[in-house]
Amino acid sequence: MAKSQATFMKKQLEKNKQKKKEDKEQRKLDRQQNSPGGDIDSMMAYVNEFGEIVSTPPENFKKPQE
Repeated sequence: MAKSQATFMKKQLEKNKQKKKEDKEQRKLDRQQNSPGGDIDSMMAYVNEFGEIVSTPPENFKKPQE
């Protein structure tokens, strides 16, 4: 007697689900390895004395007088 189609389909669906899960995990690892970085220094921005946003810290910081 042959196995039912329902059992075969259940196995196929489980294989497909497992393959999707593995593919998703692989894409996640690829993104993590190829990320340009996320350290705090690369995200810092400073405002110079003219009010422009720059990526380098000011060399001579003067506290504004109140």
